[in-house]
Amino acid sequence: MAIKESFSINGESIVKKVKELINEGSVTKITITNHDGKEMMSFPVSYGLVGLLMAPVLAAVGAAAALLTECTITVERKGDTPDEKEEITKF
Repeated sequence: MAIKESFSINGESIVKKVKELINEGSVTKITITNHDGKEMMSFPVSYGLVGLLMAPVLAAVGAAAALLTECTITVERKGDTPDEKEEITKF
């Protein structure tokens, strides 16, 4: 089950925050919405694809940052629910 977390951030810090989130490794999807709640961009994050394929995404995030003064970044992370932890310990 995925865990969702949201960050309210200004346009200047978007690229920096997205890079930090990608490097964490537990993030599976990042969605950026404007202050009105309209989704500006959404992209999956796969740890194996971080290097070469994430460069164009970061360029697009940078372009969006130039247009946005304030936005919200919603992050989906891999999460362990109590049921999943129980199943793991049963094996």
